[in-house]
Amino acid sequence: MKKSATLYTLAGVGIAILHIIPFYVLLTTSFKDAMDTSSKWVMPGYVSWDNFTHAWQLAGLDKAFVSTTVVTVCSLALILMLGSMAAFPLARHRSRLNRWMYGFFVSALIVPPLTILVPLYRMFVDIGAMNTYAGIIVLHVTFHLSMAIFLFTGFISTIPKELDEAAMIDGASRIGLFFRIILPVLMPITATVIIMNGVSIWNDYQFSVFFLQKIETRTITVALSTFFGENNANIGWVAAGSLLAAVPSIALYLFLQRYFIAGMTSGAVKG
Repeated sequence: MKKSATLYTLAGVGIAILHIIPFYVLLTTSFKDAMDTSSKWVMPGYVSWDNFTHAWQLAGLDKAFVSTTVVTVCSLALILMLGSMAAFPLARHRSRLNRWMYGFFVSALIVPPLTILVPLYRMFVDIGAMNTYAGIIVLHVTFHLSMAIFLFTGFISTIPKELDEAAMIDGASRIGLFFRIILPVLMPITATVIIMNGVSIWNDYQFSVFFLQKIETRTITVALSTFFGENNANIGWVAAGSLLAAVPSIALYLFLQRYFIAGMTSGAVKG
């Protein structure tokens, strides 16, 4: 047992190091002066804020942060509302139709979004949804809703049905049952959905680069990509901008960490 525990510990440390190394390189690159040619593995003995200043001003990160925040918050709000409400009947009523619908939602998880990029682009042009927040929000909701339904359905299935019966006896309607009894219990899995989908939407590039091309609407990832050209690449500026872009995601995870872990390990009966 001790040998196995040691192996697990070493494996955990190794995995942690693999995740820390890119972040360490990001830090060393961000705080180095543009004229510093030392190795990226060496932390500079000084702190230069020039990369952050240039990244913020030249990439227009102020507008990019606003655009990314609007898209992420609105997408998450719709995903949480639609995902939880759709999962409730799927978890509580195991009819043949609901099982088929649940299988349909789960099967949608295996569809690579880029495989339908061309018809999506054509459709966005035809309906005038290019460079609009509404278009990209609907797109994110479409591709992230299946994961939310999958997680919410599994979590609601662990909530005892006696809660439903007690609420119905007290005169609660189906809608009242969901909003007054079920929804408050979903905090752990809601945090999980927020973190998993929120980080993905916040860091999205594959859709944003095609559907948000105007400067006024482009997101952080698209704004930072302008630093890469055919003849040059401002790595320091990109590193600094990426570090700034990572701050909201890190803060969100730290704030919802305990709920996130509880949601990922859910399986006990909720009361």
